[in-house]
Amino acid sequence: MRRRLLSPVTWPVISFLAAILLGTLGLALPFSHADGARLAVIDALFVATSAVCVTGLSTVDVSAVLSPVGQGILLLLIQVGGLGVMTYTSLAFLLWRRQVPFTSREAVSQALLGGSFDLKAFLRQVAGIVLGVELLAALALHLRDPAFFTPFRAFFHAASAFCNAGFALKTDNLMAYKDDVPVNVIICLCVILGGLGFGVLRELLGLLTRGRLGAPVTRLSRFSRLVLRTTLFLLVTGCLLIYVTEWRRPGNEHLLGDGFSLLLTAFFHSVSARTAGFNTVDMAHLSLASLLVLMLLMFIGGGPGSCAGGIKLGTFRVLVGYFLAQFRGNDQIVLGGRGVPHENVKQALTLFFLYCLTIVGSLFLLTITETGILHRSDAGSDLPFVHLLFEVVSALGTVGLSVNVTPQLTVEGKLIIIFNMFAGRVGLLSLLLAVRSLRQRTSYAFAETQVPIG
Repeated sequence: MRRRLLSPVTWPVISFLAAILLGTLGLALPFSHADGARLAVIDALFVATSAVCVTGLSTVDVSAVLSPVGQGILLLLIQVGGLGVMTYTSLAFLLWRRQVPFTSREAVSQALLGGSFDLKAFLRQVAGIVLGVELLAALALHLRDPAFFTPFRAFFHAASAFCNAGFALKTDNLMAYKDDVPVNVIICLCVILGGLGFGVLRELLGLLTRGRLGAPVTRLSRFSRLVLRTTLFLLVTGCLLIYVTEWRRPGNEHLLGDGFSLLLTAFFHSVSARTAGFNTVDMAHLSLASLLVLMLLMFIGGGPGSCAGGIKLGTFRVLVGYFLAQFRGNDQIVLGGRGVPHENVKQALTLFFLYCLTIVGSLFLLTITETGILHRSDAGSDLPFVHLLFEVVSALGTVGLSVNVTPQLTVEGKLIIIFNMFAGRVGLLSLLLAVRSLRQRTSYAFAETQVPIG
């Protein structure tokens, strides 16, 4: 039983839980709180989970409640969650013992690249890429606005953007920089790079440096080209849909802007929904159509092995290919000139079903806890249904965008969102495999029978 509990399948789940508990303890201690502020244990748990799961949802204003020490702990949790607890565990063993345990090697290999590779060289490159991007972005932010983006704040926002966390040390997030093109571009570039995946970043770095850094490749792999094309398609499509929708809304110019300002806002939130969580406008001012577009982007997420959440781009492309193949009457799904194995299709369909089931189940529970039914009161009875749905999708996709619902959550509602953030970061398939690994396998099968479908 102990061997199954500490297997490579369950180790990432245990590591994330341990990081969340340690983060909760650190944020709950008095030295993490600003003068005159207090953070309840449930809120400390919520913020720690949101940071480790790089979500960005928060029940409190972290810029006002947390002291500089608390903000430093929050930054550490974001970095740990962004790269993954298993990556840091392996890196620690690499530096201290000059070797990586087999359990960490297998877990990191499967989580990041899905195969065997030189883990030591990979970890060095990961650390170099991440710190390099974050330091360059922090320098750019500091040069743009040294008054607010002090060295610490600049690095905090750069790390929060690259790790797709969405935490900001400002009460209104980044709304003050709605029309600031350089800040928008810097944040968007960090979010996009953090959502591509470490494998893709290594290949891009290898191409740019002609193999001296990153992966020694002369051209991008099919997988990297698939991720880049799908990313570009989703960003452009999401931006155009939001822009056209809000441009057609009468009287919306005073809320979201017009012309280039609205286009910049649409592009920023199309990027942020992939799963960063920053916002430059009040999300409650967006139309229902725009919220639906953002929910679709949050549901899809970023690239495999990246800081982003969602079902991931690979799963999305397999699902699209599967449904197109059904319409065409083809038995094989073809992506990038290669057929997709049936096992991949099975995993994609399972993940899609698990995400939909989790969203529906969580939404049902929130309609009970947040509308006064659980406590037999009128509190929250006027909370729009679509806002609750947006909150669930944002949490499960580890995005962090909210329509001003998070601070109003009850204790039970916070626990539901905490579960969704954790499940979204660890991965529903990983949780399923972890639970299944603890059970005894049956050595028999039942006789089969046909069931009418449709």
